[in-house]
Amino acid sequence: MSQLAVENGERTQRDLPRMTRREPSAFWKWVTYLVLIPLMAVWTLACGSLSLFCSLWDKSGRQQHSVAQAWAKGMLLLSGSRLTVVHPERLQRSGAAVYACNHLSYMDTPALFGTLPFQFRILANHYLFKYPAVGWHLTRSGQVPIDQSSLRSQIAGLTRGVKTLKDGMPILLFPDGSRSSDGHVRQFLSGAAFMAIKAQVPLVPLALIGTFELLPMHTYSLSPRPLLLVVGEAIDTVGMTTKNADELTQQLLKTISDMYYAYSPLDRPEQAPTNEAKIFA
Repeated sequence: MSQLAVENGERTQRDLPRMTRREPSAFWKWVTYLVLIPLMAVWTLACGSLSLFCSLWDKSGRQQHSVAQAWAKGMLLLSGSRLTVVHPERLQRSGAAVYACNHLSYMDTPALFGTLPFQFRILANHYLFKYPAVGWHLTRSGQVPIDQSSLRSQIAGLTRGVKTLKDGMPILLFPDGSRSSDGHVRQFLSGAAFMAIKAQVPLVPLALIGTFELLPMHTYSLSPRPLLLVVGEAIDTVGMTTKNADELTQQLLKTISDMYYAYSPLDRPEQAPTNEAKIFA
């Protein structure tokens, strides 16, 4: 990894204090508008085109995933933010698993693609597949679309995710379904638990800290800062049935919330705020 990893996961909260919030300076706003956004757009188009070219012969998706990782690391570099992984040894898994992470910002995807050290697929909103470059990569590299317009289409997307897991490929998704508008961890949907249970694979909690402050929702200027990715212990789903999905979802929410608020500059609310995803159910 190009990011700074915490060796053996032995550093504690005392070593990595809670982050602080700060508004982007006027200087960084102009740098973002005049330099970084154009560079990010060009880099995204270049990597999307290269990924499309590789897809002509790369049926496994390995080369396309490598291009996506290069894109993500370039985006983090341009953002001026370095990411530290807490408990990186928990990422050195083989085989399929569902990796579930809180969703804060458009920078979450580069942070995760540039950090996770294995090939995986994402469960992504279907509208992302319509974007130039990004959509090309998502379609040709075998990512899993999910249409949130109806319950039937949601189930169809989750079923495709289960098949991907049973084929041995890890899945990454955001169980809150949309970016947080205030930086807090929202209530989770049960899709991550459902897929992990149906495929009988581990559910791995991830807490991403700092990307909301780096690029909040509805803003277009970056505020560079250190980022953290905290990796939780895998939750075994062997023997569970879909009747356990809601209980497992609440366990996942608590685990990710515990990890997030240990380092976040925000104070933890008494109850997770209502989910903001525009979904049918």
